[in-house]
Amino acid sequence: MCQLFTGARPQLYASRVRSIRLGGVATSIRLENIYWQALEEIGARDGLTVPRLVSRLHEELAAAGTLGDRANFTSFLRVSCTRYLQLQVAGLVPSDCSVPIRDLDSRSILAAERAAAERAEKRALAA
Repeated sequence: MCQLFTGARPQLYASRVRSIRLGGVATSIRLENIYWQALEEIGARDGLTVPRLVSRLHEELAAAGTLGDRANFTSFLRVSCTRYLQLQVAGLVPSDCSVPIRDLDSRSILAAERAAAERAEKRALAA
């Protein structure tokens, strides 16, 4: 089983630093290459470069009042990439990359995700 993971190309888990402007301030973000690839795919769906996507996510977190320190933002980016892939597997986000993220109904996706989590919790309690 573990060979599926340990046999991955080392370039996927090698980290890379990119300089990006966030809130008008140049900063460096270190992520593993697989996350940069996921961010490229997410951004491309809406015609955004990775720096623009990351900047927009940063702006929206700040506007929502949920922006923590830079380390938390890097974690947020990792979680965003993982959630993107999980939502695709669950069928809540189309795998077709020609469908822009901005065209998806985020409220219904989040509601469906919450409902699935509640069902899973009930199954776990019943077991």
